[in-house]
Amino acid sequence: MNKQGAKNQEEQYFSEVIKRIKKIIPQGKFKRRNPYRVLISTILSQRSKDENTAIAAEQLFNVYKTPEELAVGNLNKIEKLIVPAGLYRAKAKNIRNVANILVEKYDSKVPRDIDEMVKLPGVGRKTANCVLVYGFNEPAIPVDTHVHRISNRLGWVDTKTPEQTETELTQVLPKKYWIEINELLVRFGQEVCRPVAPHCTLCPLNDICPVGLANIKNIKNTKKHKKIGS
Repeated sequence: MNKQGAKNQEEQYFSEVIKRIKKIIPQGKFKRRNPYRVLISTILSQRSKDENTAIAAEQLFNVYKTPEELAVGNLNKIEKLIVPAGLYRAKAKNIRNVANILVEKYDSKVPRDIDEMVKLPGVGRKTANCVLVYGFNEPAIPVDTHVHRISNRLGWVDTKTPEQTETELTQVLPKKYWIEINELLVRFGQEVCRPVAPHCTLCPLNDICPVGLANIKNIKNTKKHKKIGS
């Protein structure tokens, strides 16, 4: 098969995978959000459950609505507002420092460049990519635990770290899917392809997923053995 044929086959594969996932995980219309709020919320989300992050972010933004306000905010007050997100002392210092840098260096705006963003306190590639996707509507691949896990389970990549996964995904995943892939796989990972005890029998990808195929085979063998031994 020539390169063009292989590329077309790859496009068809990812198109089919995403179509199947969307049948059980419907996606709303993508809405660009405020880059500053995306940045701060994503810092708060580190090692925190989504629902706790949402509470902390809402409480914070109700009091400190802009980078200028957060930059001069009382540290103890910021800590109390973001307690639900966990690690609140370190996160409070980071987000106030980020706000100060945005005000002093970037005219209170979040830089649109990933290399500039990762210089900010508490900001890694996943956070920066989230801002590019959700704040600026630019193609990037934020890799969290769900994206990392599912990409490896499906055999898209064979990696040990989210950073490695991001690099490999940019090589195999067609760019037209970059903006939506994070939200899609996060929801898919929460509801179906869970970290522990994934719902492989209900998964729309269980006929093409190596992990799903193996798990279903094990389930069938277990039932068969129980039937024989009964």
